[in-house]
Amino acid sequence: MAEVEIHTSHHGYDADAFATTVGLIVAVIGILLAAVTIESHRTHTAAIVYKTEANDQWAYYQAKKIRAHVNDVALTLLNSLSNDAARSAAVADKLTADSQRYSNDAEDIQKDARSKDSDAQLSEKQALRFDLGEGFLELGLVLTSLYFLARRKLLPALGISAAIIGTAIGASGFFVG
Repeated sequence: MAEVEIHTSHHGYDADAFATTVGLIVAVIGILLAAVTIESHRTHTAAIVYKTEANDQWAYYQAKKIRAHVNDVALTLLNSLSNDAARSAAVADKLTADSQRYSNDAEDIQKDARSKDSDAQLSEKQALRFDLGEGFLELGLVLTSLYFLARRKLLPALGISAAIIGTAIGASGFFVG
């Protein structure tokens, strides 16, 4: 009967200590990439929410301005068509007060809408930084991983450099604004 020889040690895992180090570096870059990607997605979502809230406020602002204008038109019609000034005075006072209230409300709403627009722009700037960081981290992950195919030590060096740049750009997203 033929004997089958099974080798149980040194299947290449311990033979290349540099490959083990590169594998750990790839894992760390992957973790950093995951963190920056999650933050990028969260920041994009926040920007969309802020923009939606700003759009809602602008619509509310327009509604208040339209109401004020309608009251001004009604007041003009009342003054031009009314024969009895005493009778129309109460209605005119109410229309004037309502028009003024709508204008004041519109100013407050406009301030809120501008604030939400500003928050959306800040989130978009942050998201851009996170996206750029994500891109460099992906490049770093790929370049570092290519070591396992090409066995060229330059590739992990380039990959680590790209990952460091990506981490710095991604981290700068927290300091925008």
